[in-house]
Formats: sequence, structure tokens, C-alpha cells
Amino acid sequence: MRKIIVSEFMSLDGVVQAPGGAEEDTEGGFQQGGWTVPYWHDDIGTHFDAVMSESDVMLLGRKTWQIHGGAFEPMEAGDPFGDLLNSIAKYVVSTTLTDVSAWRNSTLINGDVVAQVRALKAQPGKNILIDGSSVLVQTLARHDLVDEYHLLVYPVVLGGGKRIFPDGTRLDLTLVATHALPSGVVMLHYIRTRS
Repeated sequence: MRKIIVSEFMSLDGVVQAPGGAEEDTEGGFQQGGWTVPYWHDDIGTHFDAVMSESDVMLLGRKTWQIHGGAFEPMEAGDPFGDLLNSIAKYVVSTTLTDVSAWRNSTLINGDVVAQVRALKAQPGKNILIDGSSVLVQTLARHDLVDEYHLLVYPVVLGGGKRIFPDGTRLDLTLVATHALPSGVVMLHYIRTRS
């Protein structure tokens, strides 16, 4: 069975909202967007390449899908990162979208999300990768469908914003790898511990 891998940029206080830019996601009045930028290190790109190489599907919530698609769909062929994200199969979870042609290789999941994700996990293939998509990640965590968390923890406290771990849900995790970067970012790799 395929594994679902969550890969997130996260502040010390667990916020994952709008890591890449000021206008990326201002929902709830969030004004701290772009908080990852001062801490860039090339190992972050290397890490993402490694996680992507073990995956053949991206599973995204609507907002993350729209943000990523808006950035990558218009890229000219030949950009290695754009080519990678445009070519991989993408599943977008949404109750409001009716058309996913805005970003190539996308398929809509609606209705019983948990059952459809379980069916996707049961298909042959490589890992299923999720980034961003805080509402979706919380839903999958509540139903114990996430197998691994790759967390890039940044040395910043944001004081509020979207998080991926649902309130009231216990998740036992085993730390399998750590890597501290000179920029202060710590990469943590956890697997879900199940009895």
C-alpha cells in the first residue's frame, strides 16, 4: 500500500500558513506571509527533490492547489521544478471546484474524501505527497491516513495561523531523522507509530 507523506514548512509554534509570500494566504487576517524567505538554504531544495522523487502523486487541498497551479502552470517548459510539478499527477480535494483544468494532470476528489483517499492509497504506485493543505491534512490525520511527516521547522514564532495537527487528536510519532541547517531550520522526519 502507498504511503501518504506530509511535507510542511512549519514555525516553532506549529503554523504552516503562507510560508512563501505576503499575499499567499491571508485568510483569518493572517499578515505574516513569507516567513520562510530569510531562512533559505539549498538543502531545503535538495530535501524537496528527494521527497518528490519517491512520490508519483500530489494530494492537495483546493487553496494550495490554486496557489501552486497559479505559480507553476504558466511556467515555460525547461524549468526543472516547474516541469516536475506540472507533470506529476495531482488530486485536488474540494467541495466547491467543478473544473480542475487550470492545472494540467489534475483530478478532482469530492464527496467522501476519506473513502476516496483510502482507495488512492490502495492503488499501486509510489508515495502520495501533500504539502500545505492544512484542512485536508487535519482530516487525514483524524482518520489515521498519514504515514509520515517531513517537517521543516523554522526559528520563528508567528503567534497564530493555520496548523496541520487537529485539536483533540492524539498522534504517536517516531522520530527517524533530523538535520539542522546553518540558517536555523531543523528538518524532522517522523513516521506514524501505530499499535
